[in-house]
Amino acid sequence: MASYHHKPIKRFSLDGVIHNDSLIGRLKNEYIRLLTSEMRLQGYVPRIDIDTDFTIEYNEKTEVFSFELSVYGIYIGKKQAEWTTGIDGATAIRTQQNKSKEFSQEQV
Repeated sequence: MASYHHKPIKRFSLDGVIHNDSLIGRLKNEYIRLLTSEMRLQGYVPRIDIDTDFTIEYNEKTEVFSFELSVYGIYIGKKQAEWTTGIDGATAIRTQQNKSKEFSQEQV
């Protein structure tokens, strides 16, 4: 069992603009998924016990919303990151592996 205590925490961030306020909620969720996917490709998983930071500000001159999004994660390796939802304190939250998919891949 791996220990996740005192592992360095890395910040993954994204900033940009949103032109329509009705899209803020949906785009925030999409950007979180994007950052999480990027993290996993590098072997990191989110720290579930650390809240995602999302700040947004309206610019009256340009009539757009500027945002910054930060997700925090720790390195556990690319292979483990593939099957781990995140880390909550010192506990890894694992995803359910699809046995039928694994079985069909072994048959090929």
